[in-house]
Amino acid sequence: QVQLVESGGGLVQPGGSLKLSCTASRSFSALTMAWFRQAPGKQRELVASITRDGSTNYADSLKGRFTLSRDNAKNTAYLQMNNLRPEDTAVYYCNGKNPFLNNREYWGQGTQVTVSS
Repeated sequence: QVQLVESGGGLVQPGGSLKLSCTASRSFSALTMAWFRQAPGKQRELVASITRDGSTNYADSLKGRFTLSRDNAKNTAYLQMNNLRPEDTAVYYCNGKNPFLNNREYWGQGTQVTVSS
């Protein structure tokens, strides 16, 4: 079993930045990592994903503001969020998927991001 632990959420003013981290307890280099978010009353949506070799994919609406990266030596994926807007307010969830184990998925507990003045 893989545990994913997120950190870095909080309250930020519009236009500000936050950096979320997601650390895996094991097998990190094998995982495709992703961040999802869920705002109140809305469905969970994909923010971005990154493969083992570093190829990234972003939600169209977030391109240019959010950057997903990974450090395999630290077992950690990072989501840099810039120019934040109130509509970015949500619980952000880290996700890991292992393609070597039939895409078995793992989820973090979620971290709250609130963008408000």
